[in-house]
Amino acid sequence: MSLIKANGYNIAIGKDALKTLSAYLKKSKYSSYFIICDENTIRFCLPKLIMSCPALKDAEILELESGEESKSIEFSAHIWQTLIENKADKNSLIINLGGGVVSDLGGFCASTYKRGIDFINVPTSLLAMADASVGGKTGIDFAGLKNSIGTFAQPKSVFVNPGFLETLSPRHYKNGLAEIFKIAIISDKKFFEELKNLKGDHKIESIITKSIALKNKLVLKDPFDKGTRNILNFGHTIGHAIESLLLGTTNELLHGEAVVIGMMIESYIAFDKKMLSKKELDEIISVLKKEFAPQNILHLNFVSMIELLKNDKKTFKNKFKLALINKIGACKYNLEASEAQIKKAIDLYNSTI
Repeated sequence: MSLIKANGYNIAIGKDALKTLSAYLKKSKYSSYFIICDENTIRFCLPKLIMSCPALKDAEILELESGEESKSIEFSAHIWQTLIENKADKNSLIINLGGGVVSDLGGFCASTYKRGIDFINVPTSLLAMADASVGGKTGIDFAGLKNSIGTFAQPKSVFVNPGFLETLSPRHYKNGLAEIFKIAIISDKKFFEELKNLKGDHKIESIITKSIALKNKLVLKDPFDKGTRNILNFGHTIGHAIESLLLGTTNELLHGEAVVIGMMIESYIAFDKKMLSKKELDEIISVLKKEFAPQNILHLNFVSMIELLKNDKKTFKNKFKLALINKIGACKYNLEASEAQIKKAIDLYNSTI
């Protein structure tokens, strides 16, 4: 069992994480429990959670539809209504049992209900374990914009049980692996080399622990996203725009799939700005292509993408601000890129794919 000290809370990682959660609940004095999950986690993960934590046997279960579409004001209202109907008070606890969508949405609803009640994250996907469930950001999508409404709110604890990954599909596993590659590319070249040489029997618990530790280090330095934490946005500015444009279509991408494309395009921008060497550019493109087999985005409307980028949280006076790597293991933030540079990088990406 690994224990990482975060910003006012602990992250427990290992096969005994649920036992640790049970002990935590036993010594706590919450008035009621609410578990948010989706149709997959309610089937595959909830029975194990309740079996491990007797305190939760009478918890109210709130089931969502899996997928990004659930991160909406409508689903938020449904959760708030359920909390009110079940007389949830300031001493109630929400447990988010699921992937990134559940932790984002559940954390947002907890942080706003009665101006904030406690919540715990029990991530069940690799994306949530390695990234989304830690860091203290919550949010929902609004008006077609990814994470445009949200709060900074820290969970009381995070309990990572890698055993839940056994129920994950290969596609969703790769989805989480994308964020792990991202943290390595922006902050730890040695970790990137390790990921490049992953074998089928690799120890995922140690990889998750390393990814969380790297992210946590950045969050502790900059908990409210005012400075260095912004390097975590590498691949996300372009990636979020692509993800938003494809949401609800037959070509819809998972978050990590869009971020991979974003990382490749933003690496081309870094090279164009003479920040990144050709050798390291080629290495990043080659590794991401081999590991994730991303699709081309020839069918996307560039004008629509630019309009979405104008509403990105980092855009200032219609100037696009990106986190760009200057070498593998190092990244800078708040760097300006022109519309022409973005278009050139997208064209290069499509020609490479």
